[in-house]
Amino acid sequence: MPWTPDLSVGVAMIDEQHKKCFEKAEKLFEAGKNNQAKEYIGELLDFLEGYTKKHFADEEKYMLSIQYPGYQEQKRAHEGFIAQLAKLRSDYAASGGNILVILNANQLVVDWLTKHISTLDKKIGQYVKGQQK
Repeated sequence: MPWTPDLSVGVAMIDEQHKKCFEKAEKLFEAGKNNQAKEYIGELLDFLEGYTKKHFADEEKYMLSIQYPGYQEQKRAHEGFIAQLAKLRSDYAASGGNILVILNANQLVVDWLTKHISTLDKKIGQYVKGQQK
C-alpha cells in the first residue's frame, strides 16, 4: 500500500508525515507476508503511538494557524483514532498478538490512511488553495 500523489493534501509538512506513516504500514504488510506480523505489530503500535501524538499535534496547530473551519471535526477524528489505537494496544497485550489483533491493526491503518486522508485531510489542502486566490 504505497503512498501515491493522489493522496497528497497539498501541505508539505502534512504530506511528508503521511508518507512516513505509509512507509511503516508497508513494512507491516511485508512482515505479514513473511509470517513476521506478530513480531512487527508491537513495533507498529509503538510507532503509531508516537507518530499520532506528533502528527496530530502538528496538524491541529497548523489548522488553528490558518483558521481552518473543519478543525473540530478533525480533532474528533484524531481522538477517535487514538481511542482505537489504545484499544488495539490493549487487545494486543491481552492476546499476545493473535491473528485477529494483527488483522485489526492492518484494517485500522488501511482505513485511516486511505479514508481519513482522502476525505478529511484533503479538505485542509482545498481550504488553503481557496485562501490563496
